[in-house]
Amino acid sequence: MSRNDAAPGTVPAPPGRIRRLLSLLYVQCLIGVLAGAAVGWLWPSFGADLKPLGDGFIALVRMMIAPIIFCTVVHGIASMGNARAVGRVSLKALIYFEVLTTVAMVIGLVVVNVVRPGSGLHVDPSTLSTEGLPPEATQSHESVAAFVLSMIPDTLPSALTGHEILPVLLVSVLFGFGLNAAGEAGRGITESVEKLSKVLFTLIRWIMKLAPIGAFGSMAFTIGNYGLDTLRHLFLLVGSFWLTALFFVLVVLGTVMRVNGLRLLPFLRYIKEELLIVLGTSSSEPVLPRMMAKLQHAGASRPVVGITLPAGYSFNLDGTAIYLTMGSVFLAQALGVDLSLTQQLSMLAVMLLTSKGAAGVTGSGFIALAATLSAVPHVPVAALALIFGIDRFMSEARALTSVVGNGVATLAVAKWEGQLDEKRARAVLSGEIPYTSSPEAARTPEPRAGHTPQADHASGAKPEETESLASGAQSEDVQAADPKAAARSDRDPVPTAG
Repeated sequence: MSRNDAAPGTVPAPPGRIRRLLSLLYVQCLIGVLAGAAVGWLWPSFGADLKPLGDGFIALVRMMIAPIIFCTVVHGIASMGNARAVGRVSLKALIYFEVLTTVAMVIGLVVVNVVRPGSGLHVDPSTLSTEGLPPEATQSHESVAAFVLSMIPDTLPSALTGHEILPVLLVSVLFGFGLNAAGEAGRGITESVEKLSKVLFTLIRWIMKLAPIGAFGSMAFTIGNYGLDTLRHLFLLVGSFWLTALFFVLVVLGTVMRVNGLRLLPFLRYIKEELLIVLGTSSSEPVLPRMMAKLQHAGASRPVVGITLPAGYSFNLDGTAIYLTMGSVFLAQALGVDLSLTQQLSMLAVMLLTSKGAAGVTGSGFIALAATLSAVPHVPVAALALIFGIDRFMSEARALTSVVGNGVATLAVAKWEGQLDEKRARAVLSGEIPYTSSPEAARTPEPRAGHTPQADHASGAKPEETESLASGAQSEDVQAADPKAAARSDRDPVPTAG
C-alpha cells in the first residue's frame, strides 16, 4: 500500500491542511501567546528579558497609527461636502461613549460591592509607600482644561509625530474640511491622500506578520516578570474583574448589537485575530489600523469609522471604566475604609473625567486609577502598591473589552447614521465575504442598494447629509440572494484603504 493510501475505515487528511492552518494569523498569535506563557513560567528571567520583542512590535504599529488616521479621516471628510454630518456623527458617538462608560462603571461598582474582594485583608495604611510605583502614578495630573488644551498640537505636523490620538483627530478633521472648502484646488490632494492610505495599509499588512513574535515576547515578559504566584493572593479581584468584563461584553455589548440588527458572537469571530494580538500584547493600539479596515470591510462607511473608532480609543474605554470602580473600591475595602453610596458615586463622577485624561499614556488604566485616588480624599495613592503586581494580569481584560466596545460603537453609530450596509455586514460576519488583508480585496460601501430618504428620516439623518457622508466611499452592493455573485464581487480588484 502506498504512503498516500488511507487505512481502511479512515479518512485521509487534506494535503497541506496543517500548513494552511499555520498560515492563519490568529493561529500564529495563539501559538505565540501559549509559547510565551510557557517560557515565562519555565524560565522567568529569560522570559522577562524578552520584553523588547513586544515593545518593538507595538512601536512599529504605533508609528503607523497617526498617518493612517490622518489619511482615513481627511479623505472621508474631504469627499463629503457637508460639515453638519461630521458634527452629527461626532455628537452621537460622544453620547454613546458616555452612556456606555457610565454603564460599565455602574456594573463594576455593583460587582465589587457584592463580591467584596478586599474585605478581610486589613492592610495598615502606615505600612504603604509609593516607592516602586511608576512615576506617572505619583505625579500631579492635569486638569480638565489642560486635557482639552493638550488636544491642540504645537504645529500641524507635530500632531503626526506624537503618540496621542486626539491631536491627530483634530488636525485631520480641520485638514479635511479645508480640502473640502478648497474645491477643485483640494481635489488633487484628496486623491493623493487616498493613494497614500493604500501604501500605509500595505505597510501595516507587512508589520502584522510580526504580531506572533510580539505576542510571544510580551506574554513571556508578563509571566516571567510578575509570575503566576502573585495571582494567588489577589485571585478574587482578578477573577471577578475578568468575569465582570466578560459579562459587560456578552450582555451589554451583545444587547447593543442585537438592537442594531447584528449579533455579537459572529463579530467576535470576525475580529479573533485582533483579540489574540491584544491578549498577547496587553495593548489595544496595535490593532487600531486593522480594526479600521475590518469595520469598513463589514459595511460601515469610511467617515464614520475614521471619526468614531479613533475617538473611542480616548473616550470609550469600557474596560478601564470597570477597572476604575472595582480597583478603587477594592483598595478601600482592603484598608478598612467604609465608603458610603454618596462617596462612591462622587468617585464615579471623577472617574468619568480621569478615564479620559489618562488616555494615550502607557498603562493608562493604572494611571487613571492613580489620578482618581489623588482627586478624592478617601483612599491614599500609596494603596496602589497593593495591586501594582497584578495590574498586568488585568490589563489584558481592559484592552480586550475596550477593543470590542469600540468596534460595536462604530457599527452602532454607522447604523444610526444610515451608513451601515446591513446586508453586507451580516454576510461578512457570517463568513460569506471573508476579509483579506490585501488592499485590493475589500471595499468601502456606499449607502445600501434601496436606501431611501425615508430610511434616512427614520434614522434621524437628513437625506442630503446622508448622501454627502458616504460620497467619498467606494460603492459596494452585496448580492445576498446570489452568493456566487457576491463572491465574484468580492474578488474584483477594487482599490480600498483596507
